[in-house]
Amino acid sequence: MAATPMLPPNLAPGNANFDGNAAAAPPTPGTDMTGICFRDQLWLNTYPLDRNLVFDYFALSPFYDYTCNNEQLRMRSIHPLDISHLSKMTGIEFMVSEVMEPHLFVMRKQKRDGPEKVTPMLTYYVLDGSIYQGPQLCNVFAARVVLDSENEGVSLEPKAAKESIDFKEVKRVDHILASLQRKLPPAPQPPPFPEGYAPPTTTEGEQAPEAEQADPKLPLVDPILDQGPSKRLKYT
Repeated sequence: MAATPMLPPNLAPGNANFDGNAAAAPPTPGTDMTGICFRDQLWLNTYPLDRNLVFDYFALSPFYDYTCNNEQLRMRSIHPLDISHLSKMTGIEFMVSEVMEPHLFVMRKQKRDGPEKVTPMLTYYVLDGSIYQGPQLCNVFAARVVLDSENEGVSLEPKAAKESIDFKEVKRVDHILASLQRKLPPAPQPPPFPEGYAPPTTTEGEQAPEAEQADPKLPLVDPILDQGPSKRLKYT
């Protein structure tokens, strides 16, 4: 498997040891970074974005945690997503939960306490080469409630809680969902009925309209022309 060159954290671009400039402290992994979007166009022009290399691309972003178990596997020249090794370890790890090559990859950050015991922490989306941190569901619901209350002119949350809601986060989620909806294939046709299937019998209420529809099929009788031969009057 081809792998991209990996730069250790102390030699990453922007570090003082690399280019002589003072490096800005990156955000602590796991914090709220929903306002950040990462994209490395040079990497995308050099390597294909598929399920084998998406983790190497994700590791270049500020969302990556170098203390995770995947990084230990990379240092041992083992594929960082090898579940046979990750299941034997405990701690923070990243997994690819959903794949729709080459447009969408869903990365999940989770804490492993055992081979079958994991606790989801955060979700990240690699959408057409751009990496986003997915907002937590409680923040989305809170933003929706505040937005609806403001539209109705009713305040349901205190002012301090309103200031903590980032409405750009809500718009970003709507944009991601709309993009996914356009890329997903149309819904498949329903499967055919199995052989020998008999439709359910109709009830009396459903049979009544059929009887009414059968009446127009009978020959029509003109009340004036179709009364038989004319009758002669008898004079006394």
